[in-house]
Amino acid sequence: MSILAVLLVAVGVADLVRAEGPTTTPHRRVAGGATGLVLLVVLGLLGSLTTLGDLLLLLVAALTLAAWIALSGRAAAAPDPSTDHANPALALGIPAIGLVVLLACSAVPSPVTGPLRRWLHGLDLPTLAHASPTRILLVCGLLLVQFATANVVVRLVLAGVGAIKPSGQPQPSDQLRGGRLLGPMERVVILGLGLAGEVTAAGVVVAAKGLIRWPELQARARAPDRPSIDEVTEYFLVGSFVSWLVALVSLWLAQT
Repeated sequence: MSILAVLLVAVGVADLVRAEGPTTTPHRRVAGGATGLVLLVVLGLLGSLTTLGDLLLLLVAALTLAAWIALSGRAAAAPDPSTDHANPALALGIPAIGLVVLLACSAVPSPVTGPLRRWLHGLDLPTLAHASPTRILLVCGLLLVQFATANVVVRLVLAGVGAIKPSGQPQPSDQLRGGRLLGPMERVVILGLGLAGEVTAAGVVVAAKGLIRWPELQARARAPDRPSIDEVTEYFLVGSFVSWLVALVSLWLAQT
């Protein structure tokens, strides 16, 4: 799992740097991709992931990262996301193949050792005392993915099902403010509670979101000059379920 952990950290940081969205410039995407690739190499060297198997899987990880940055950036820049279904599908599908390959080969790469292992153990934190460096790095990567990366995933799925309107038109997200901030917070809480063994409490968080958003959805029904209640409800439900799925898959990976 060491190469997968390194990739997740690199992707999470790269997406935070590029801040992907409809207004993201090509320069920001290049900066994000370059940052992720450099971090991938640096973590691989610091973790002593230098065997032939490690290097081959690091190459797969680098190609996966490059495909994610390029394809998700192209999908985000589409002038009419409501009719452009191919780009979101490619942006999600091709990097997913790389993730599946790395997951299937998770027993091949070496565990994290070298300077990175010494640094992690040198932190002397009680919560890290009994965890392997590979697991620590994996959990850090999964936490990073809950922020900008998961937001991009949610947006790609929404674009793929036509829940996002062309640029310049009223968006369903205009009626549900705070989603880009609340989504990461919700996912981090779900992942954190799951890792702590409090799965029931994580379910309460999921239920609370629906109760909090209900008045906003009802208000939408009385505002005919904006996106319809059906459009807003579809946006909310699809976005929420994809967001929860990202957190749950992350929790599964963290516990493997």
